[in-house]
Amino acid sequence: MSNTLVDMMRMNDVRKKVLITIGLLIVSRIGTVIPIPGIDPVILEAYFLSSAQSSTIGFTEYLNFFSGGAFSNFSLFMLGVMPYISTQIIVQLLMLVVPSLKKLAQDPHGSKKIQQYTRWGTIIVCLIQSFAVSVYATTIPEAIIMGRLPFTLIAMVTVTAGSMFLVWLGDKITQYGVGNGISLLIFAGIVARMPSAFSTLFSSIASGSLNWLAVIVVVVMYVFVVIMVVYEEKGMRKIPVKYAKRVVGNKMYQGGSNYIPFKINPSGVIPVIFASALLSFPLQIATSLAPNVGWLQSVANFLNPQGAPYLIIYTLLIIGFAFFYTQVSLNPEEIAKNIRDNGGTIPQVSNDNMEKYLRKVLNRIVLPGSLFLAFIALIPTLIQKFFNFPADVAMLFGGTSLIIMVGVCLETVRQLDSLMKLHHHDGFMTSGRKIKKI
Repeated sequence: MSNTLVDMMRMNDVRKKVLITIGLLIVSRIGTVIPIPGIDPVILEAYFLSSAQSSTIGFTEYLNFFSGGAFSNFSLFMLGVMPYISTQIIVQLLMLVVPSLKKLAQDPHGSKKIQQYTRWGTIIVCLIQSFAVSVYATTIPEAIIMGRLPFTLIAMVTVTAGSMFLVWLGDKITQYGVGNGISLLIFAGIVARMPSAFSTLFSSIASGSLNWLAVIVVVVMYVFVVIMVVYEEKGMRKIPVKYAKRVVGNKMYQGGSNYIPFKINPSGVIPVIFASALLSFPLQIATSLAPNVGWLQSVANFLNPQGAPYLIIYTLLIIGFAFFYTQVSLNPEEIAKNIRDNGGTIPQVSNDNMEKYLRKVLNRIVLPGSLFLAFIALIPTLIQKFFNFPADVAMLFGGTSLIIMVGVCLETVRQLDSLMKLHHHDGFMTSGRKIKKI
């Protein structure tokens, strides 16, 4: 591993990508500690500390998880990239019901317009959420050091600008760095919360609210689940495809055999992120506006992250998004068409039934994969219920955070491996030795 890291940093283009990624992630973390204008950080810290001690801050911990602790700081990046992800979901769902949007997305030039629509939609979602946040801030005694209207306007502008800046950072990481920028921003936020979670864990053990046996059981379970997630991420079903000889012009191309690799979990961490983003949007608005709008308090209670309704909806959304994203990214119609156009066949499957067969295989793969994802995502609640773990510790050491961390790590390592192979190195997946150039 050490030799591989040294070799990686010796390659100019790889080193540049890695340093750009690290630098932009550091910038994203700096913004999480800069409070928006008009907030008294001392009063804010005292309020959330007292709320945490009275166990009434589950909503804040939930939003802190996705923003890397930026929400409780009322920082520039307090909404994180969740508004952008929520807008992406809305746009993709609209493509299913609006044929013109779907046709526009399939066009190379039209896809840029879809991205522009997504950006404008993100601004609208940010303005709505930032307004709700400003209302929530006014319910904290003495936290606001200016008038309500000026604070609301400033908060909406700065928080919206902060989220759009994060989206821009994510795009730059994807373009010039390593890995998926948006996923890495969420990953960095989770990792940044770990020291605080460890501190809470040791404090709970020292105070006697947690015993060592429970901690050992949870750690063993955590390690086992990590191993299972890694195996699940790498598992795949290979569909054999045979190609016949074909003549193109004056040349004859030799036929052969190949296979289509269908991963057990083709959508990766996307269903979990999508489900969390879709639920965090109404939850944040309902909880923030509940003191001023009576019926929203019922909505906030219904969407309590520890309640049964939320967990049921969350599970169903993960399963639904797993099927939805798989059908979008691995369209059986397009795959079958490409196989037929290239003179390929699937053994024991007729050309007319190829699409039906591929869809059947995908559904059989996605169902257990999505159920596994949903089960992993529910682990924090199980840890809290049965082992009395603090909410921030349970959320960071299991469930959604685990899936995101493992999935993003594996995807980033794969990209690094592909970059290193261009320089004739094996990369991290093997020994890092040089490959002889032929």
